[in-house]
Amino acid sequence: MEKGIVIEYDFAAIDGAQLLFDTAKAFFAKLDNLQFDSGLEARFLAGQNYLLGLTQYFQSLKTKKTAQKAAKELPLAFQKALTQKIKDEGLDDKFVKFVKAMAEKGVKVCISTRANVEQVEPVFKDLLSDDVKLHFENSVTYGNVKWDAWVRAAQTIGTQPGATLVVAGSGFGVRSALIARFFAIGVQTPHTEWQDYSGANLVTESLDANVAKFCQKLMRIED
Repeated sequence: MEKGIVIEYDFAAIDGAQLLFDTAKAFFAKLDNLQFDSGLEARFLAGQNYLLGLTQYFQSLKTKKTAQKAAKELPLAFQKALTQKIKDEGLDDKFVKFVKAMAEKGVKVCISTRANVEQVEPVFKDLLSDDVKLHFENSVTYGNVKWDAWVRAAQTIGTQPGATLVVAGSGFGVRSALIARFFAIGVQTPHTEWQDYSGANLVTESLDANVAKFCQKLMRIED
């Protein structure tokens, strides 16, 4: 059986959680000068369906703005900011080495992103191959994806949950991966450290050579 790894690039390889928060804060200020802080984010939006979370958030602030419109526009604003960040910053050397270390062991790699794939693909082109794929995964959920998104990502590299490791950038992502019966590694940032990462095979602050070795051992890949 083919072995694979799905990397939630936006939140596990880069600090997309902070970018999403900053994007949302600017979005709400421009929308109706609405207050927004990390506490409000955690209470109403983190890990939540955009429409439901925004509906509850708007009701609490008694704004006349509609959640339906914002639920479409906020993810698009994040996608734009994320796409620009990836284009401006390129790939981190540690991330590149991590992916290559896995691919060199015969592991199929799916790099999943919410960014505009056509625009960011040139950034990843030297890393992509028959065994390393770039995958677009939109989400109706703020800051993470549901279990079926991990399944779709694994399908792009032809692997099954029981033989695939998910690298998620949130506690919510770890939980949804476990629900879908994937192995899971959680990448924790200062913005997500309050989330519940229990059940993860490993919780780390970044992807590097040591994490790659751990993944290979977990997947029972011999040297």
